[in-house]
Order: sequence, then structure tokens, then C-alpha cells
Amino acid sequence: MSVKYGILTSLCQQQHHGYELKLELESLLGIKGKINPGQIYTTLDRLIRDQLVTAVGIDDQDRKLYDVTEEGRQELESWLLAPVPYHAAKDDFHFKWGCARKIRFHQEKEMLQQQKAVIMKDVMELTKLKTECLVQGDESRYLLISGTLLHLEADLNWIHQIEHRSGSSF
Repeated sequence: MSVKYGILTSLCQQQHHGYELKLELESLLGIKGKINPGQIYTTLDRLIRDQLVTAVGIDDQDRKLYDVTEEGRQELESWLLAPVPYHAAKDDFHFKWGCARKIRFHQEKEMLQQQKAVIMKDVMELTKLKTECLVQGDESRYLLISGTLLHLEADLNWIHQIEHRSGSSF
């Protein structure tokens, strides 16, 4: 996930203040309340420094408004056209599990169980959110959440395969 490109995307639509950018980014990601506001402002400072975003004034509530520059639009378009290599999308848990397996970690089973619990919690929350998006007619968020759910399902299947193949080795 790139906060930088989420901000550029939101600003291509219209000017925003920092909190609106947080909400826009969460909407793009299909999540709620997971983005640290400090990360938004730190990223905005870097985008201004790099001349990809500019502060354009304040709104009626004295909040600083931001807009994307032409260089920012070009940067976003270049990023959108660049393919994403598979390794960049891999989950950190795969790496962690590989490390555990390499050292024959005696709590591998517990590690897998904890990961499954986290995935199931996410599946339940996202399924509820997906239904809300369907009812509200928010097709883009519905499809993003559907994609995320498919990835989570694949991760669960992968863990089940590990458990099945490992069987008595735990």
C-alpha cells in the first residue's frame, strides 16, 4: 500500500485537507480507521518538498487545503502504468512462516492458529463491509473488498494445506 499514491489519487479528483485525505485513502483501501493520520501529514510534507503536491490555502474551518501539481499527476500516471511484481505483493506471514520452518520452530502450530484467527476476524469484518457497500451501491469498494476476501481465502487454504501436510510433525 502506498499512502503517497493514494493521496495523489484523491487530490486528482479535488482539493482536500488532511483528514479528508485519510478518509479517502481508507475508502480506496476498503478499510475503516486503519490509517495513521500522522502518516498522511508526513507524506504530504514529502510530496510538497518533491513538488508533487502544493498547499493552496485554507477552508472555512481553517484547515489547510492541498492540490496535486502537474508533476504529481505525471508521477501518479507513471506509477499506475508500472506493473506490480508478484514478490511485492507477498504477505509478510509467508516470510515469517518460512523462517519458523527453517529453524523447526516448536510453536509453529500455535503460530498458524493465531494467523488463522486474525484472517477469520478480517474475513468477518470485510464480509459485513462488503454487504454494506452492496446495499449502498458502492461498486468500486465492493469489488476491492471482494478481491481482498479472495486473497484472505487463499491464505486460509494455504494454512490448511500446511496443517494437512505437516500432520503429525507439529
